[in-house]
Amino acid sequence: MSVDIRIRNAVKKYGDKTIIPDLSLDIREGEFFTLLGPSGCGKTTLLRMIAGFNTIEGGDFFFNDVRINDMDPVKRNIGMVFQNYAIFPHLTVEKNVAFGLKNRNLPKEEIAAKTDQFLKLVKIEEYRTRMPERLSGGQQQRVALARALAITPDVLLMDEPLSNLDAKLRVEMRTVIKEIQNEIGITTVYVTHDQEEAMAVSDRIAVMNEGDIQQIGIPKALYQRPANLFVASFIGLTNLITSRLEISNGQTYICLPGEYKIPLDTIRKEERRAQDVILSIRPEELYVKPFGEDGVAAYVDDAVFLGLNTHYFIHFEDGEKAEIIQESQIDSIIEKGTKISLGVKTDKINVFDTEGKRNLVEGVVNDLDAYSGAL
Repeated sequence: MSVDIRIRNAVKKYGDKTIIPDLSLDIREGEFFTLLGPSGCGKTTLLRMIAGFNTIEGGDFFFNDVRINDMDPVKRNIGMVFQNYAIFPHLTVEKNVAFGLKNRNLPKEEIAAKTDQFLKLVKIEEYRTRMPERLSGGQQQRVALARALAITPDVLLMDEPLSNLDAKLRVEMRTVIKEIQNEIGITTVYVTHDQEEAMAVSDRIAVMNEGDIQQIGIPKALYQRPANLFVASFIGLTNLITSRLEISNGQTYICLPGEYKIPLDTIRKEERRAQDVILSIRPEELYVKPFGEDGVAAYVDDAVFLGLNTHYFIHFEDGEKAEIIQESQIDSIIEKGTKISLGVKTDKINVFDTEGKRNLVEGVVNDLDAYSGAL
C-alpha cells in the first residue's frame, strides 16, 4: 500500500547551524516526487528525516494520517536505495533480494515467490546466482532496487541512486526506474542534483536551495515558467540579460541590447509599468537570422557542433554575452566573427524583478503556494 506524505514546518539543526529552517511539503500517494537542488541544499537531509535516520528538531511528518516523527525507522515500512548500492558483497543476487523478506520471517514459499517476482521485474533473473563483484554498476543498482521493492514498502526513498554510473547507463537506469515505479505505483521520493535526470523521471519536482523550497511543479512548468531567478538558472541553460520594461501607447516592451525593443504581452497586468528587470532567455529561444534582417545585432565568438544541435556563443554590441542552441545544418556552421541578427521567441521569455525573487510574467504555477504562501 502506498501512502501520501505530509510535512509541516520541518526544522533540522546540527548544533547551532540550521539546515532546514521551516519547510512544508505534500507528496501525493503513488507519485514520483523529486527533491532537486545543488549540493548542500538540504535535500538528502530531508530524505533522511522522512526515513527516520535523522532527528527532527521541529515540525510534523505524516504518512497518511499517522505522525511518524517518533516512529522507529523499521516500522515506517520504507524501501531505501542508496548512491553506493549498499548490497551485501557476501550474498548472491538472489539472497540480497530475499534479505528483507527473511528478516520479516515470511514463509519460505512466499519469500521464493516474491524474490522471483522482483528479479524478473528489474530484469536480473539470469544473474540470480552471481556474487555482486561479478555485476556491472547498473546490475548492482537493479539488485538494490529489487531488494528495496521486494518488502512491499509504503514509500520508496532513493538518494542519488545513479550518480556512480556512467552517462549512458544513467539514462538507461532512469528509464528502468520510472517504468517500474509506473508499474507498481509506489509513492517515491527521489533525490538528485541532476536537473535533466529529475525532469526525465518525475511527476513533480521540488527545487531546493539553502534548506528552502523555491518552487514545486511538473517539469514543464518549472522549465517554462520558473518562479524565480534561482529556478530559472538551475533548471536548464538560460541567458540572463539586464533589461528594462517600457510602456508606450498601452503596449509593454522589453529592451534588448542595442536599444532593440520588442513588444511583450505576457507581463502580468499589475507589473505593466516602467521598471528595471532581468530577462531569462533560453538558448533555444534565440534564433539566427542573416545580418540586416530585423533583430538584435550580435557577433559569433565560437561554435560547438554536438550532432543534433550546434551551440553558438555570441556577444552583443554592448559586450554582453549569450549562448544560442540551433538545430545543426547539413551544409555549414556559422564562422567565428560573423555578424548576425537574432530573433527572439517572445512567448517563452521570462522576466524577473531586479532581485530575481519574482517572475513578472503570467502563467507561473507554484504548488508551494497552497500551504506556505506566495514566494
